[in-house]
Amino acid sequence: MSNTDTQKVKVVVADPGGLGLFGLAMVTLVASTQKLGWTTGLSFVLPWAIFLGAYAQLMAANMDFKHNNIFGATVFGAYSLFWFSIGGCWLINMGVFGEALKAGADVHQLGVAFIGYLIFSLAMTVGSLETNKVLLIDFIFIDLLFLCLAADSFGAPHWVHSLAGWAELIISLISFYGSAASVLNTHFGKTFLPVGKPCGIFK
Repeated sequence: MSNTDTQKVKVVVADPGGLGLFGLAMVTLVASTQKLGWTTGLSFVLPWAIFLGAYAQLMAANMDFKHNNIFGATVFGAYSLFWFSIGGCWLINMGVFGEALKAGADVHQLGVAFIGYLIFSLAMTVGSLETNKVLLIDFIFIDLLFLCLAADSFGAPHWVHSLAGWAELIISLISFYGSAASVLNTHFGKTFLPVGKPCGIFK
């Protein structure tokens, strides 16, 4: 058997950042309109939560694991599971799984989950300091979003709910830009859309 036959074939896996950020951009765009009162109900938010917020980011997480990118894989994976979970909560609240389950829902438990994700996001914000400025800004607004969602779940004034909507809309716009930059910069082989250098604090 020749050396060529025994060599391992290296599989090239593309950077999934563009797909993951697009999924985040789409779901936060649609969801923000409901929080801001521009649209009503969650029926047509659910498909975007499941297929863009959840599945697209789960695909990106899987590909980042193949890249041995622990930061990207963990972030995309965690947020994909968030959208699966929040979609499930919405379905329960709509009575899809029965009135008994709907009646037993305690919004404070959802608030505790938001606090958990706020803690996670704050830790990932520290990690984003060594990625690029676009992701850092995205994480700052994600932190604000989870803070507002948690407070809203525990009975904060309505303006906190509206602030969550604006934070979500800004996350969407930043993520659209980040997605486009990830794809076009790689596609053209140069900096077509600047994303800013890492802060260089820890590395």
